[in-house]
Formats: sequence, structure tokens, C-alpha cells
Amino acid sequence: MRSNARNRRTLRVLFMQSQMYFGSDSRMHSLLMRHFDRSQVEVHVACNAGTGSERSPALAALQEIPDTHIRPTYFGPTLNEVPAWERLKSVPQAAPLIGSLGSLAAYIKQNQIDIIHGTEKPRDALYGVLLGELTGARSVVHLHVKCEKWISPMVRLAMHRASGIIGVSDFVAKSAIDMGYRADRVYSVVNGVEATEWDPSTDGSAVRKEFGIGQDDPVLGIISRLFYWKGHLDLVKALALVHETYPRVRLLIAGEDDPRANPGHRPFTTELLTAIEQLGLEDNVIFCGFRKDVQQVLAACDLYAMPTFEEPCAVAFLEAMAMQKAIIATYSGGTPEEVEHGRSGLLSQPHDIEELAANIVMLLGDPEMRKQMGEYGRSRVISYLNPARMAEEVTEIYRRILAI
Repeated sequence: MRSNARNRRTLRVLFMQSQMYFGSDSRMHSLLMRHFDRSQVEVHVACNAGTGSERSPALAALQEIPDTHIRPTYFGPTLNEVPAWERLKSVPQAAPLIGSLGSLAAYIKQNQIDIIHGTEKPRDALYGVLLGELTGARSVVHLHVKCEKWISPMVRLAMHRASGIIGVSDFVAKSAIDMGYRADRVYSVVNGVEATEWDPSTDGSAVRKEFGIGQDDPVLGIISRLFYWKGHLDLVKALALVHETYPRVRLLIAGEDDPRANPGHRPFTTELLTAIEQLGLEDNVIFCGFRKDVQQVLAACDLYAMPTFEEPCAVAFLEAMAMQKAIIATYSGGTPEEVEHGRSGLLSQPHDIEELAANIVMLLGDPEMRKQMGEYGRSRVISYLNPARMAEEVTEIYRRILAI
């Protein structure tokens, strides 16, 4: 198939970037843009440029990608988590939005765009599918979350009308099929990261020194948004059992509360602190807050432990594997598609605290096993869990949708 690819015509793809922020989904799309074979895919991006003094981090990031056509676009106010009655306030902005989308439709026609590629974010999905129907282009919704009823009705409608849905794991793809989307229009492409951006020889001693951790003290790390589904609470409970064997064990928790994940409730950090105090682990758990030096934090850890459940496809696991860290995780969601039990880490059943603790104790007590798992994990990122493979698979999905 690859040998014949050179004779196929170049596809023209327009990515929808309606958010100004550059989140993990935007990052995955940017990796696709960088790694598409430009003889096969011509890349365009309709990107939210911000307004006035409020500049767009997404625009700045995407402008760094070579051979990419950026079209600053006005997407109107966000539609995410906005009550219907409050959207009425946005009526005065309807005229410029209609004008902007009309102009974008003309751009699509002028540049003969074949595929419009967006996320499940409301403006991406809704406007992408609408523009596809107006211009004759095909539309793709790239699903970065489990497909469930909490997804807004207009996004679910757009997904039904889209030419294709790409899940970030088989788990996500299956969730879409289980929600009634046509199986012949649902595809799966597992996320990847660029191994060359992660150096396993990085020195983590400065992070250990910052938090008063001894050179020989065992350290677990979890780097993620703080909310229930990432498994922090289960990890703290397991740590109480690990503490019986390794009294000097430390758990580094890097990240900030995600208030959107648990609206109307107290901050998740408060819940964690209560559990830590009840278990007597105040000296063993360290909250690092938001960190930009993720590579150094990972380097300071002996294990990356995140017992998340129903995780679509965690980039954090891929980054830790690229840093040659053995993984502690669960048989849940898309995680087994990333972390191979017994090869790149150890998996336990979700919410099985004793099994989770036993896996941690086993790896802390076996440095050679940790080393072998770390090396295998990085080799897996290099050989398969990488953006070049992602780009190749997505290109083939485009051609299948277009039947060319």
C-alpha cells in the first residue's frame, strides 16, 4: 500500500481549531499536521486568533508547523457548557459569525478542501459538519473522550452526520458504536508522542532536592489534572499499604484541580488532603502544583503511577514511557492499548487497592524489572506509539472516507 501511495493525488485537509487554548487534543492534531507526508496531505487550519488583546496560544503553536496554511477565523462565543437561555445573549454576535463561516466556506471551495477535521468540541464538530454539507467536503470528528450521553445533543447530531469518527483508542471507538453510531464510519487511531522530545538521561535530582527527598527514597509520580477519574484517591489508599513495606516512600502529585470535572463540589484536592490525613501519610505525599518541568519531575520518579479508569488514551502514560519509566495503571478504558501488562508496566483491576499496592511493592523491590519495563516502554513509543504512525493511519482513513 505504501509503495502505491506516491501515485495517489494529494488530499487537502482543513483542521478546525475553534478554541484559543492549546489542549491535549490540539496537541495531538498538531502532531498529525507535522507528520503528514506533504506529498499526500496538504494541511490547512481554521484557527481562532483571539480578539483584541486576548491572543491565541493555539495560533502561536500552530504557526510553528512548517508547510501549514493557517487561516485566522472568528468562531463566535464558546458553545461548551453554556445553557440555552444564556446563548440568547450571543444573538448580537450572530451576524459576524455567519459572515465568518460564509467566508470560511468560500475558502474551502477555493482551496478544494477534501476533508474537514475537528474534535468533539461543539464549535469544531458542529461548524465542521455544517461547512462540509455546504461545500461538499467530507467531515471527520476526532473523538478524544469516551462517547456518552453527557456530550451535548448538537455534537451528537453532528457526529451522526459526519463522514467519519476517529476514536483515540479502540475503547473510544467502541463507545461511539455502542452509542448508535455506524460501525462502518467509526475508526480508531491510538495516540502517540515524539520520543525525541523526551530524554531518559535527564537528571531529576533537583526536583528531589526541592522537596527534601533522599537519593534512595522510593518515589512514585502522577502528573495530571486533579479529578476523581484519574485515580488519585485509589493511589493514596494504596500508598498506605505500600508504606508498610517502604516507610520512606514518596508520592509526587503534579497538577491542578479541574473544577469542570466535578462542578458544584468541593475541590478534589480537599478530598485528597482529608484522605491523606486520615491515613497518616502527610509526610509521604507531596503536592507539586502545576509544573512546566514535567521531564525533570518524571526523572525524579522511580515509577509512574496513575490508576485512572475509563481513560480514553492518556498522553501522560506515553510521556512516562518515553522517559523509560515503568508504569502502574489499571485494566480500564484505553490504557491496556498503551501499557502492556508485564512488559511496560503492571496493571490491576480498577479500584482493587490491594492489587494496586502489590504491583507497586513488586516494582519498587525489583530495580531490574523496572529497568527492563522502562526500556521496553520507550522502544514501544519509538516503534509504534508515535505521531508518524498516527499520521499514516489517519491518511488512510481519509482515503477510505473519500473512496480514493
